[in-house]
This record gives sequence, structure tokens and C-alpha cells, in this order.
Amino acid sequence: MSTTQKSPDTRGLAGQTIGETKVCSVNQTQLIYRGFEIADLAANATFEEVAFLLIMGNKPSADELASFNEVLTQERSVPDDLLDEIGLIARDPEVHPMDILRTGISMLAHRDPECEDNSYEAERRKSVRLLAKIPTVIGASQAARDERSRVDPDPSLSHAGNVLWLMTGKKPSEIAAKVMDVSLVLYAEHDFNASTFTCRVIASTNSDLHSAVCGGIGALKGNLHGGANEAAMDMLKDIMNDTEDGSISVDAWMQRAFEEKRKLMGFGHRVYKNGDHRAGILREWGLKFAKEVDPTMQKWFDLGDEVQAIMLRDKNIHPNVDFPCGMTYFSMGIPVPQYTPIFVASRITGWCAHVMEQHQNNRIIRPLAEYTGPELSNWNG
Repeated sequence: MSTTQKSPDTRGLAGQTIGETKVCSVNQTQLIYRGFEIADLAANATFEEVAFLLIMGNKPSADELASFNEVLTQERSVPDDLLDEIGLIARDPEVHPMDILRTGISMLAHRDPECEDNSYEAERRKSVRLLAKIPTVIGASQAARDERSRVDPDPSLSHAGNVLWLMTGKKPSEIAAKVMDVSLVLYAEHDFNASTFTCRVIASTNSDLHSAVCGGIGALKGNLHGGANEAAMDMLKDIMNDTEDGSISVDAWMQRAFEEKRKLMGFGHRVYKNGDHRAGILREWGLKFAKEVDPTMQKWFDLGDEVQAIMLRDKNIHPNVDFPCGMTYFSMGIPVPQYTPIFVASRITGWCAHVMEQHQNNRIIRPLAEYTGPELSNWNG
């Protein structure tokens, strides 16, 4: 008796290798940025060092890092008229912060004299400028939402420190800046994920870096990609609200969600079937922050641990980095709608590295499709 083997599900290019890269390696057991493993980087490197590694292509020397930080400091300012326009858009509560940031990048493109220059050196300079300015745009957006005056970048603060300062108008504590720094390191790069692949497809047409980044922001906005950290926190809020009075247990809530086939955000990964290497690292730092700064926030990590245990027990699905990110950012007082823009403040480094790599050895990305529509017909029948 013959048997027919079911073809693998390749929707979404699952399991398909579609190119080569020297930027990053993702596999079941490791996440590597240009030869350095993520746990090593999270423990021993600053985000600025990781940004240099990704954009410039090598681990920075002390002098290179000092020069890089000096340029970042100089490039953080954004023209007031541009920030005023961002503020006007952001005052509409219906506009998503990722749409505001996408508009900000488009506006910055008009102010960049090298926008249309796809040479390697020009793209490195543009990458650093975008890296520096994105937190300033995010800060102007949130200041308008909060109906307060925006603040200027602080040259005494790190990139992570400025992300928090510009967004909240409050000087971050040492532990807050450290936790943000680690999260930015963890989010900086992840090979041919949806947003990075989008950037590379756009770059492959010989379009410019700013256009590619705008496309990346559009892809990252979705709740199946960058928006998953927002969705994960919203899910935890739902669970906390429904279970806090004791009328239903967390386990019962989860069983109901399973029966309703509700998508539980922050769990599972296309590559990491045995767990996301980044999730445990960020959970540890988030819990450390909660214990040291606001112990009342520890309840979210306790809830997260319970939800995680149930998912593993009943579905054998591990959390990805977006799950602890939601709890960590929430405990730090960061508005949930800004979680994904913060992701951009980090991932801009990986996107730019891939755009440059695509332009250096380019061939337009144009895959084939398998047609499954109706048979050929005569129009006049």
C-alpha cells in the first residue's frame, strides 16, 4: 500500500532559506550578532557597543566607541518645526504611535542631504543619524500625548537613558537605564524576520534607506511581530482584571482561552521551538527592577510565571521575548502604546545593517508564487 507524505507547510516562507547574511545567525540554541552570542552581549556590552557592531561591522575599540558616542550626541537633535508637526499628529488619540514614528522618519528623509545616496559610507552616516534621532521623535510624540512640554536630549545620558528621559520627561534611575539598555541589546537584530525582510525587499529595488526603514516600521507595527509586546501586556491585564477577585483562577481563565481558541500573545516562535534565549534574560532584569524600585509590580511577574507554566504544561509552548518585555516595560511606567516604537529605537541598527548588506551585493528580491486560482477561461465565453 502506498502512502502519500504530506508536504511541509511553507506559507510565510516557513523553513525556506532565501538569502545569505553576515549580520546575524538565529537557530534553536543561539542568537548571534556578527559572531557574538546574545547572552554574552546582554551581560557585557552596552547598547552603543552593539549598535556600532551591527552598523559598522566590528567590535569597537575604545576610541571608536568614544567617537561613535560623540556623533550620537551631536545627532540627537531634531528641528523644532518637525517635532511641532509630530506633536500635532500625536494629539489625536486615534493615531497609532508607530504611524507617528513612520511619518517622522519620512520627514527626516526630506531633511537628510544624503537621503538618495546609497553608497556604503553615506548609508553608515544615515544609519547613525536615524539611530540618534528616533528617541527624540518618540519623545515628542509621547510629550504631546501627555500634554506636557517636550524635553531636549541629554548629552550626559546613554541611548537607553535618553529613550526614557525623552519619553517621560523624568531622569531615569541607574537601574531603569540599565534595564532599558539590556532590552535594546536583546531587540537589536534577528536575521530575516518580517520587518527586516521587508527592509531588504525595498532596498533590493535600489530604493533608499529611509524608505526601507519606513517599510520596516509598517511591518513591525503588526501584533504578530513587534506589536506582540503590547498585545502580551494587554492580555496580562485582561487576566489580572478577571482573576483578581478570586471568582476565576488563572488556570480556569487559560482553559477558557484555549477552548475559545484565543491567540495568547508573547508565546511561540517560528525558530525557537525550545524557548527564546532572550526571554529569560529580560525577565530577570525586569523582576530585578520591580523588586528594587516598585515591589507592587512583582505581581505581574508572578502572574506571568503562572501563565507561562500553564502554557508549557498544556501546550508545550515557551514564551518569546515579547512576553517579559510587556511586564518589564509596564513595571517601568512606560505607556503600552510606546512599546513597539521603543523596539524601533533598537531594531533600527539591525535594519540598517541589512539594508547596507543588501545594497552591497544586490539582486532584486522577486520570488515566484504557486497559482491556485481558476482554470483558464475565455472572456467572451
